[in-house]
Amino acid sequence: MGKTANPRRVADTEARAKLTMIRISPQKLNLVAAMIRGKKVEKALAELEFSRKRIAGDVRKVLQSAIANAENNHNLDIDSLVVAEAYVGKNLVMKRWRARARGRAAKIMKPFSELTIVVREVEEAA
Repeated sequence: MGKTANPRRVADTEARAKLTMIRISPQKLNLVAAMIRGKKVEKALAELEFSRKRIAGDVRKVLQSAIANAENNHNLDIDSLVVAEAYVGKNLVMKRWRARARGRAAKIMKPFSELTIVVREVEEAA
């Protein structure tokens, strides 16, 4: 009497990967996610490789994980994969204080984000 299998959260021609607790603001992470949205995976990997943004390396790892999930778990062809979705969400915010003049304090917010990448297999138009 085992548990029933979880239903798939994506279609049969899709695979996804998710990274949570990324120490960067969602606004900055979304700039990098927008760079790869809708592109073929090899072009997206090349853009992330040469991007000057600090977080591009972590985004590249998530994209490689989504590609590996597509190949190993769902038997999709990696040459015909496209980044279908790359979306960013908020996570927790660390709150800190900084001493200011005359005994006052200023708030420092240190936000965390989460990133989800969905790759989809598309047929080549001949």
